[in-house]
Amino acid sequence: MTSSDRSQAVDVKRSYEVRTYGCQMNVHDSERLSGLLEDAGYVRAPEGSDGDADVVVFNTCAVRENADNKLYGNLGRLAPMKTKRPGMQIAVGGCLAQKDRDTIVKKAPWVDVVFGTHNIGKLPVLLERARVQEEAQVEIAESLEAFPSTLPTRRESAYAAWVSISVGCNNTCTFCIVPALRGKEEDRRPGDILAEVEALVAEGVSEITLLGQNVNAYGSDLGDREAFSKLLRACGQIEGLERVRFTSPHPRDFTDDVIAAMAETPNVMPQLHMPLQSGSDPILKAMRRSYRQERFLGIIEKVRAAIPHAAISTDIIIGFPGETEEDFQQTMHVVREARFANAFTFQYSKRPGTPAADMDGQIPKEVVQDRYMRLVALQEEISWEENKKQVGRTLEVMVAEGEGRKDGATHRLSGRAPDNRLVHFTKPDAEVRPGDVVTVDITYAAPHHLLAEGPTTAVRRTRAGDAWEKRNAAPAQPAGVMLGIPTLGVPAPLPAATSGCAAPQG
Repeated sequence: MTSSDRSQAVDVKRSYEVRTYGCQMNVHDSERLSGLLEDAGYVRAPEGSDGDADVVVFNTCAVRENADNKLYGNLGRLAPMKTKRPGMQIAVGGCLAQKDRDTIVKKAPWVDVVFGTHNIGKLPVLLERARVQEEAQVEIAESLEAFPSTLPTRRESAYAAWVSISVGCNNTCTFCIVPALRGKEEDRRPGDILAEVEALVAEGVSEITLLGQNVNAYGSDLGDREAFSKLLRACGQIEGLERVRFTSPHPRDFTDDVIAAMAETPNVMPQLHMPLQSGSDPILKAMRRSYRQERFLGIIEKVRAAIPHAAISTDIIIGFPGETEEDFQQTMHVVREARFANAFTFQYSKRPGTPAADMDGQIPKEVVQDRYMRLVALQEEISWEENKKQVGRTLEVMVAEGEGRKDGATHRLSGRAPDNRLVHFTKPDAEVRPGDVVTVDITYAAPHHLLAEGPTTAVRRTRAGDAWEKRNAAPAQPAGVMLGIPTLGVPAPLPAATSGCAAPQG
């Protein structure tokens, strides 16, 4: 590119696309990446662009065994598009970039930028540097440079938001590579978290999800073992905040003060996602999970005693190295006892770089598949039975956007009950917007959703619905903006979901 071409490129209107893989923490980070790019002058490419953007960013996950194959396959499909499109740039960030920092550009030399989990705020600067210097920029920080929530954001929802309270993890689970890539736990100050929540509520957000790799360990970095329960109670004092959720907790840190805070704080929802991973004590020990079956079931019993209508979900890994049929039956036993509303079940796959990948006793694929199918069948039966208990109940449902794939054909709308169950309900005559709240009577239950087939009892228009309406009624942005040197500027005063790094791998 000549200096004249480079000068002209500065004035080109530039679009971007962010592709996200993995857990809620990555979703949250992608909202920051989008916010950074828009703050720097880029505009979002239309939905379905499929690589037809000036900048394509991959926010990667390293949890799955074939994560790198998936990334390089997608990068390979973009290579000819980039050849035909002068000025197009490709960036790779996230956990896989943190892990494979030295190999990405070697395997895919058409990549322009590689950045890690600790320096997402550098993306606009790295893109500009790659454009000016006409060579790939690889920059991986070994420790957190800026807490993600201090960066600009482009939230996907007008009525619900992630709020990150910590990053990193102090656990050493043998199947998980997250601590090596995200680092040790670092906690935000409570005042910063609450200020962000208050700013979100002022914008119309009515539901927030507190997010951390091990969310209820919050406070270990601050020297306060009850910091998380105090944070939940403080959220209960914020006027206009209707729903508070959190993900993902760890059984080791799930203490009685947290259960009490959940039960006694009205806007903390009766929902708990707590990863089990295995019901077998020997397998839990091999996983370096610091609880055992009795401890896990004891927590479930305490939660149900304090919050009778709580919906409890979990993560389970089947086929961990050394798992016997007896170990598997112990997992089935816990599932029967706990009666989870739903479970995210995974067949164990090697995560390169984890201790479990090199363990003896790797289970044959056909054995893992058989156990997996038996577990899924049991959980489906339990989920359906638990959902049938909801029939006849009157629930307040927060209307959601994009939750019901068949809503148009069935003349229904969809939303989430307080316990996070998905509810499809008959579309009322009154206008209803995402973020508004309807009161409905449950008439039918399926394993993964509830139906309210009768008339809506009540419709409550909310500030969250107003926020959604305002966002969608805003004048269309220009097709592009002039792109100069990217700036990081001062972010707006606001802050991206179960279970993977943050969830569902817990």
